[in-house]
Amino acid sequence: MKQTRNAMTHAQRMSAPSSKMLTIGTTAALSCAMLLTAFPAHAYVGPGAGLSLLSALWAVLAAILVAVGFVLMWPIRKMMRKRKANRTTAQNSTTESTKHSSS
Repeated sequence: MKQTRNAMTHAQRMSAPSSKMLTIGTTAALSCAMLLTAFPAHAYVGPGAGLSLLSALWAVLAAILVAVGFVLMWPIRKMMRKRKANRTTAQNSTTESTKHSSS
């Protein structure tokens, strides 16, 4: 059995570095380098656009904080309501027993 020049065994293919992988790695490295390099923008953002951006950011942050606060406060509010209901029931039963014993 003759092996042609392009035919490789499975072990040879697994150990040989793939040129496609090198290309992907090189592309990823260049992409990261370009993203991490700062270039001058040569642009002007006016005060109106800046204030609009800041107010929108504050609104989003406030909404997130309020939502988290409500989720965290839910068990506490539920416990307080249950406590109040138990207290009201205990007072009602005490007044009922007092009315029955006095008559």
